[in-house]
Amino acid sequence: MRGVIMPRGSDQLLLPVNPLFVWFTLLLAFAVNLVPVGRVAAMPDLMALTLVFWNVHQPRRVGIGWAFLFGLLIDVHQGALLGQHALAYTVLSYLAIMIHRRLLWFRILEQMLHVLPLFFAAHAASLVVRLIVGDSFPGWSLFIAPLVETALWPVAAALLLAPQRRPPDPDKNRPL
Repeated sequence: MRGVIMPRGSDQLLLPVNPLFVWFTLLLAFAVNLVPVGRVAAMPDLMALTLVFWNVHQPRRVGIGWAFLFGLLIDVHQGALLGQHALAYTVLSYLAIMIHRRLLWFRILEQMLHVLPLFFAAHAASLVVRLIVGDSFPGWSLFIAPLVETALWPVAAALLLAPQRRPPDPDKNRPL
């Protein structure tokens, strides 16, 4: 039976997160974004997905400043306009931190409905910057990426929360 202190979306208590694991996953997502796959507008941004996840679950460890820094690094690597991804990741992180308390009370499918507009906002911010400087519109396939990132949300939640899951305790006398 679920207690009063546990959010509705969680099914068990989680152990504290290891800060090294948080930074390892962020650096791994950054490394995956560095892999050259060509200019595919519909490619999901795993760095954005990982940032949103840790902004929601660990907003004091992973904040807007780290999102800005990772965005600048992605801009430099991709040769994009300096600040394009930094702005997108900053907007994304701000919105994720803004809703993080509410989001944790929902089940995973309901969380997906809440993070979908965040991913759309980040891609829209990046698109607006590109259009302002005179780049051409990349096509409507650009808006497939937020849908794929949202579809990956349950996978990210399962993988990134796995080390924190507490094994079932056979002691029936403990309340938690």
